[in-house]
Amino acid sequence: MPRVKKISEVLDILRQKDQIRNIGIIAHVDHGKTTTTDSLLAAAGLLSPTLAGKALALDYLEEEQQRQMTIKAANISLYYEMDGKPYIINLIDTPGHVDFSGRVTRALRAIDGAVVVVDAVEGVMTQTETVIRQAVQERVKPVLYINKIDRLIKELRLTPEKIQETLARIVLDVNRLIEMYAEPEYREQWKVSFQAGSVAIGSAKDRWGFTLQQAQKKGIKFSDVLKAFANNDIDWLRENTPLHEAILEMVITHHPPPHIAQRYRIPKIWKGDIDSDVAKAMINCDENGPIVMAVTDVKVDPQAGIVATGRLFSGTVNEGDYVLLVGRNIRKRIQQVTVYMGPNREIVGSLPAGNIPALLGIDEARAGDTIASVETYPFESLKYVSEPVVTISIEPKHSKDLPKLVDFLNKLSIEDPTLVTTVRPETGEYLISGMGTLHLEIALTWIAKAGLEVVASKPIILYRETILEKGKVFEGKSPNRHNKIYMQVEPLEEEIIELIRRGELFDEMDRKQVAKILREHGWDSDMARGVWTIDPRGNILVDMTKGAQYLQESKMMIIGGFQRVVQEGPLAGEAMRGIKAILVNVELHEDPAHRGFAQIAPATWRSLYASILSANPILLEPVLKIEAKIPPDLMGAVTSVITSKRGRILQVAQQEYITVVTGEIPAAETFDLSEVMRSATMGKAFWATEFYAWKPVPASIRDKVIEEIRKRKGLPPTIPKISDFVEES
Repeated sequence: MPRVKKISEVLDILRQKDQIRNIGIIAHVDHGKTTTTDSLLAAAGLLSPTLAGKALALDYLEEEQQRQMTIKAANISLYYEMDGKPYIINLIDTPGHVDFSGRVTRALRAIDGAVVVVDAVEGVMTQTETVIRQAVQERVKPVLYINKIDRLIKELRLTPEKIQETLARIVLDVNRLIEMYAEPEYREQWKVSFQAGSVAIGSAKDRWGFTLQQAQKKGIKFSDVLKAFANNDIDWLRENTPLHEAILEMVITHHPPPHIAQRYRIPKIWKGDIDSDVAKAMINCDENGPIVMAVTDVKVDPQAGIVATGRLFSGTVNEGDYVLLVGRNIRKRIQQVTVYMGPNREIVGSLPAGNIPALLGIDEARAGDTIASVETYPFESLKYVSEPVVTISIEPKHSKDLPKLVDFLNKLSIEDPTLVTTVRPETGEYLISGMGTLHLEIALTWIAKAGLEVVASKPIILYRETILEKGKVFEGKSPNRHNKIYMQVEPLEEEIIELIRRGELFDEMDRKQVAKILREHGWDSDMARGVWTIDPRGNILVDMTKGAQYLQESKMMIIGGFQRVVQEGPLAGEAMRGIKAILVNVELHEDPAHRGFAQIAPATWRSLYASILSANPILLEPVLKIEAKIPPDLMGAVTSVITSKRGRILQVAQQEYITVVTGEIPAAETFDLSEVMRSATMGKAFWATEFYAWKPVPASIRDKVIEEIRKRKGLPPTIPKISDFVEES
């Protein structure tokens, strides 16, 4: 097979849109994505064939090699010839572990097709469902690769009929998910099947695989595979049915080139005016149009600085071009245009629409930004499936390392927006919040790798506070007693919180658009028009005053007071969720000197805290969904582990060789879950958790939990009363 000699040959192909495919490999953790990717790299001449499968080239962080899991989505361009025609396949490898699903979300923005990898023995698991759902919702077309066929033959020793039944069931399960989550017009045409050639089977570790068509073309039957295993002749399989051929030909045949995909994807993932010139340029993938690029990944390169990678939907990026970070008022010059070939970047000078450039010089860029040569509507805010629910506090062992630690934490949160880092001014601690204990373990490993010694606390669960009923209106007075602010709270509807969480309702949106969405969800038009601010945790501040004087000048100060309250609720100083705060009335002093921030903000938060305390406030804890796959005889052991940790069993499903237990378990109970689960099942359970919902802390332990949090934060032991904030009449 011809090896690519020069980057110039690649560049010629990068200008032919129908010879480009932008794809990703998505799967549940440990189903073999990265090993599959390696087979593809070997084929493109980037890895020596003997190393593939062991090399894990895309896991170029040592951390990933040791843990054998992919943490950063790496991207790479592969060269492949099919029927004498050269193709470039831009491949993005994504993590499967739910703690990193934020990165999966971003990778999906840049690709048009996904190879879904499923383990033949474990079948479709929770995370497979999550990634298929995410993919079809971003209009990314799936094909299926069923991996680890060798396990069916060697471990389970199934008969050929049983193997066919197992494979047919996996295809059925995947199609059921496509049926469930895809939009009506794609449901049928996106389903996968052996007949159509959109399903491949094989073993990534041994690097063989084929689709039905390839097998027929080569005259290979399934009995030949069994024979090769019986004679221990895997080399024969590898030579006659190389895996990369199966996957790359499936991708070239079934996945759309960028200019075809953008026609139907742009209206879905870009919410601007679809008749504008910018929209037309993107829909046509026009290299002569304005530059519009969605940034999906930002890395900090120690030599080159910040590298922003993403999908170029329109225009051509050239070295020296000036571009804007849309909505952030920042104009920058592109210093270098490069493409990734594995961990190395190759300088290309310029790249047309439909490709995945890596740009240098745009230091302020973050994942989720839109880079453009004209002011335009940004790509919708990226939606992350989970919310950070676990925190650790860290401090440097040696105080001289403090500036380095601050720099490094900044770098971490640039590369992974789902890691939230904050500083507690009163204690000087640095807090890192992540999606789960594993996410934080890995962040700590990165800190250690950077040569920083830190002392980390035990992980702490993040709670939320909310209210169950409508609060009363209270008068909050400013410290100088010249201003009065009247606030009232009521619970925000769950569907509105969900819209905020999914990124379909956010603060930067045009207020007319916000009002329209809220009216569609049952708000009356005055209330919908009065929205002042939308807090991303799921709280809204609404102005319902009539003809109040000096209100506009005080607006930002009132918002400031509201933000303090939703950041730290009255029960335990935890962030609030599901609060609709209504500004009912204000009485403001005519002299601006008497109504500065130090007067208005306290008056706001006093009346807000009082109203919350009158609205039956409660504490919510994060609950994770747990799915465990086990041999049927261990079902009892797993259900008792879940119930012993305040969990509930939601469903037990019997599949042929395994039992699937689905349940929910409070995050607070999961710190030693892996040890307990391992010893209860002798290490035979495959299980995964993902964020599921916020639920009230049971009354039996609520007071104790609140007391512990208050003590940890150095707050007075008792919850404040209404009279601590306002004078009760």
